[in-house]
Amino acid sequence: MNDFDQSFLAFQAAEQARRSAENWLTAFETALASRDEARIGALFHPDCHWRDILAFTWHLTPLEGRDAVAGRLAAEQPRAAAHGFHLPPGRKPPRAVKRLGIDSIEAIFEFTTADGRGAGIIRLSPDANGAMKAWLLSTTLEALHGHEEKIGASRPTGAAYSRNFGGDNWEDVRRKAVAYEDREPTVLVIGGAQAGLSIAARLNQLDVDTLVVEQWPRIGDSWRKRYHSLALHNSIHLNHLPYMEFPPTWPKYIPKDMLGNWFEFYADAMEINCWTDTEFAAATWDETTRSWTARLKRGDGTERIVRPRHLVFANGVSSYPMIPDLPGLEDFKGEVIHSEGFNSGAGWEGKNALILGTGSSANDIALDLHSHGVNTTLIQRGSTTVVSIDPSARLNEAIWDEGGPLEDCDLVVSSATPPLIIKGYKAVTQRMLQLDKDMIEGLKGIGFRHDVGEDETGHQMKYFRRGGGYNLDAGSSALMIKGEIGLLQYDRIERFTANGALLKDGSTVPADLIVLATGYYPQMELVRRALGEDMAARIGPVWGIGADGELANMFKRTPQQGVWFIAGGLAQCRINSKYLALQIKAMELGRLGPLSVR
Repeated sequence: MNDFDQSFLAFQAAEQARRSAENWLTAFETALASRDEARIGALFHPDCHWRDILAFTWHLTPLEGRDAVAGRLAAEQPRAAAHGFHLPPGRKPPRAVKRLGIDSIEAIFEFTTADGRGAGIIRLSPDANGAMKAWLLSTTLEALHGHEEKIGASRPTGAAYSRNFGGDNWEDVRRKAVAYEDREPTVLVIGGAQAGLSIAARLNQLDVDTLVVEQWPRIGDSWRKRYHSLALHNSIHLNHLPYMEFPPTWPKYIPKDMLGNWFEFYADAMEINCWTDTEFAAATWDETTRSWTARLKRGDGTERIVRPRHLVFANGVSSYPMIPDLPGLEDFKGEVIHSEGFNSGAGWEGKNALILGTGSSANDIALDLHSHGVNTTLIQRGSTTVVSIDPSARLNEAIWDEGGPLEDCDLVVSSATPPLIIKGYKAVTQRMLQLDKDMIEGLKGIGFRHDVGEDETGHQMKYFRRGGGYNLDAGSSALMIKGEIGLLQYDRIERFTANGALLKDGSTVPADLIVLATGYYPQMELVRRALGEDMAARIGPVWGIGADGELANMFKRTPQQGVWFIAGGLAQCRINSKYLALQIKAMELGRLGPLSVR
């Protein structure tokens, strides 16, 4: 087959995909307007999935099964008034793909609702009669009518300060905006890393006055102050922050200090109001004014009270370091530090180190210590999922690896319902086991306890469920297998002593340094300490998997008005900051009320 024939066949396939998608969208809009569940349901496979993000339900709503999907669409349409479904120019065109083993036509579409502009994904496959029906639908609110992001052609003119002879220039405007001497912030964001900066940047574009407080002296210090050798474990092309992509000259895996400096630059470039060296101490809710009284401790010893209507906790999946009660540890004469306080193995050359934990931080620290000539041993307390950074962990970057506009890749990623996510991670985990077979068998051969998650979904679902329990391997596993880094099972330890770890067989593993890579309390611990037990109980669990399969209380309204949570990796924060910002803006406009708590 010559090049012309191949091109013609590709053109025919693209045209067929486009016609299938257009025909389905036309039929869907007609059925939706009728509000007839049977007509809507006839367009879907029996085991279909729908994930709505704000467009119909003003919530993050996953549904599965034709009856449930059709019934909810029919019920929500009178309010949503969704119409104008079409294939937009400039986005990824409809195409043939294989998703979760299903040969499908995948198409990005756009539409309009009573509230704003939406976008979504359909995946179509033929039924037994050859009719193209949807096995996946996602609908996402992208913008509010009259309150679109001020980007591109809608960017601000700068007239307020440009060539304003005798008046305030840009720097004057920024200095006054950051000071908050004449107003209260509408939103107070706690945390100035990827989560806090992403949501603040989004809110700025929606004209929602936002203040970010960061306890470190500089924006980016939350990354700069971590251990010396740290770099991101996933690729640069999926880690961009909203509106600003990393330079094309940057490395594939970004070093921590490079990222920290970018965060500081980003906050300035995006005109984010930040107070550094500022601790969020406590806040109380006033039911009458529907606002918070928040107490902030400044680095100069002063305190400032602010009264925002919204608190956004953007302090990460975790909060305070978790220090376990280990028998005899108080007798140890060497140095004990939590992994949060570890910087470098420099200065420990020729010494002995024990690291309690076998997650990513523990293994990265072990590599750093080993590289400095430290006799290093990892202590394993529970089984751990181990995945090579490349190639295995990169399997989860597949959608972004396909190329195309970042917002299109993000839309595809956010379209999956929880059952599809589980199915996808199970399939990827099996492939990871094949790729990492030699490494895993080598680890098991030295007594390492390895697992692939409670339902064989690997490290990703461990992250969503508990925020840890896995190692994205940067080379420590090979060193353990060769015996260059030691491995000790915790159940062999009787107690810690002045000189190290006393084993049950009477021998001692000597140590000069013990690093506790034992993780952190969940994010709710910060809420409990700052807002009180009653408020924490009212809000409920944060992170982890909720009853609907979505992350609990993340990126959406919570049972307490004015409390929001955002956390996760850079891609998660970029994607979900848009939806969180839209909800806050909609509440400020009076279009969205508090979450109804039954």
